[in-house]
Amino acid sequence: MDNWAYAAAQVLPGGGEGGGSMVSFVLPMVFMVVIFYFLLIRPQQKKAKEHKALLDNLKKGDRIITSGGIIGTIINIDDQIVSLEVADKIRIELGRPYIAGFAPKK
Repeated sequence: MDNWAYAAAQVLPGGGEGGGSMVSFVLPMVFMVVIFYFLLIRPQQKKAKEHKALLDNLKKGDRIITSGGIIGTIINIDDQIVSLEVADKIRIELGRPYIAGFAPKK
């Protein structure tokens, strides 16, 4: 077993000291965190901010589409509940966060 360790130490750069410094380990990790931030975290935060702005600007009469694909017109809106008219005299209630966006006009 000692012969193998001695032979491996001969091959490693730096004469068997384990090679490289702490910077050679930390720098790629920091680089990966920055990449994840710009590719994953930041776009999600931006989308959540846009969705919150959409929900804050809802009013009666807006034509919306839900996350389930139902299109309707807002007839009543509270802090957490939205009442939609999806057809003539057919009304449903849903939670405000389940609104996906504005629907195209008829």
